[in-house]
Amino acid sequence: MSKVLIVGAGGVGKVVVHKCAQVPEVFSEIVLASRTLARCEAIQREVLELVGRRIEVRQLDADDVSQTIQLLDELSPDLLLNVALPYQDLALMDACLARRVDYLDTANYEPPDVAKFEYSWQWAYHERFKEAGIMGLLGSGFDPGVTNVFCAYARDHLFDEIDTVDILDCNGGDHGHPFATNFNPEINIREITQNGRYWEEGEWKEIPPLSVHQDFDFPGVGVRRAYVLYHEELESLVKHLPGLKRIRFFMTFGEQYITHLKVLENVGLTRIDPIEFQGQQIVPIQFLKALLPDPASLAENYTGKTSIGCLIEGRKDGKPKRVFIYNICDHAECYREVRSQAVSYTTGVPAMVGAKMMLTKKWRGEGVFNLEQLDSLPFLEALAAHGLPWHVEER
Repeated sequence: MSKVLIVGAGGVGKVVVHKCAQVPEVFSEIVLASRTLARCEAIQREVLELVGRRIEVRQLDADDVSQTIQLLDELSPDLLLNVALPYQDLALMDACLARRVDYLDTANYEPPDVAKFEYSWQWAYHERFKEAGIMGLLGSGFDPGVTNVFCAYARDHLFDEIDTVDILDCNGGDHGHPFATNFNPEINIREITQNGRYWEEGEWKEIPPLSVHQDFDFPGVGVRRAYVLYHEELESLVKHLPGLKRIRFFMTFGEQYITHLKVLENVGLTRIDPIEFQGQQIVPIQFLKALLPDPASLAENYTGKTSIGCLIEGRKDGKPKRVFIYNICDHAECYREVRSQAVSYTTGVPAMVGAKMMLTKKWRGEGVFNLEQLDSLPFLEALAAHGLPWHVEER
């Protein structure tokens, strides 16, 4: 029986609250906090309607460490579950450190003024978390998150040696809009428009955005074109998969999406530096975010499926081996269960499962950890039980 403070009331936060509310034997008390109280209250009403549980809500500026400390003092939670913006990771970690509260997030820290994300800032907290006797779980979404656990399961149970990993993320769904992003537009566009990177033969290789692609047959979706991006789980998996020769991350995009993105980039609407407009300073990408549909609003009419997994090659018992470990998730089924689309669902469920692993002590440690450092089996068992079944296919 544990109390959890969930910070962030966007599309993923909504799923996390729903899924935690479905497991009262672990999450006995749930508090949702966000800068916009009205968002929290809307989720509060929905959870009462669909799950029959009452949750508490609070207003919180997650950038303000003192506000978060004050809320931690008031609530005394067992865990802070961060599904706010990646910009806020360090402020929330500072608050947890000050009050010795365990911490979990779904995406690594990214500075607001530079389109760059890496684990160095958060890994630097390891010794301080260790000295405080608390645990930080980094990247407990799907990618990063489940993909890390798929790799750990392959390393520990399927292979003697792993040579290559391709993480492949496909959203084969249709939301009916000419252009929209499936999670926070600002974070999504920053991620896609920066240079791609992958790791091969002991070094990082950098490429222009969306310049390398391959066609892949995704289970449940079919053949789609996937492009190399940089994604944060590559950085931690390079450390924790011994003998690895290459690891890449691919994501699918349709031609219509890429055309819109290129036009927006060409006219300057994806810029992250401030410009002056009518006597005021505005950030173009934040203005664009205000024009685009809220990702949470896409859910009701979303059709199709996501298909995400890890294509892993190596050897077992001296023989070559190639497997694809994956999950398929249906947008319409997610809406029926939690009023959300599959991209939010596939991030929110692993966040709840990671929290469950920590609160039930199946995962325990002092310091900060990536998921592949921990036992894969209990996580994967819970993942399937809570809505994301996974499959292993020999290829």
